[in-house]
Amino acid sequence: MDEIFIKYPLIKKLNVSRETCLDFEKFISMIIEKNRKINIISRENVKNDMIRDRHILDSAQSIDFIDLNSNTTTDLGSGGGFPGIVIAIMIKNLKKNIKISLYEKSYHKSSFLKEVSRKLNLDTNIIQKDVFKTTELKSG
Repeated sequence: MDEIFIKYPLIKKLNVSRETCLDFEKFISMIIEKNRKINIISRENVKNDMIRDRHILDSAQSIDFIDLNSNTTTDLGSGGGFPGIVIAIMIKNLKKNIKISLYEKSYHKSSFLKEVSRKLNLDTNIIQKDVFKTTELKSG
């Protein structure tokens, strides 16, 4: 059994590839690094296993609610990228042509999401806006 899947015992149910898990690990590394400077996620949850169980796996399960035949989907109030970045990683590795729009009002978190998207080559549109103060949401 591949070493990467040992870190994700519950992910087998979601039928994700090794490449997806590797992208999850890169995302986790970026979170841990950035969390030293700004609060991406709670300091209590910054341990790898906690991030995997509490954030990655919980977010990954929301793929069941995404219309994989659509060309866009949106995450409102993305924060540290949950579930938006996780879903974008999964969609990339499923080789689906779906753009994920992530709305986040925080400049620092929006910048982090843009950096993650660029480094992981994700098809995202990061929009730094407060969704409660906008009258028009963009999807692409």
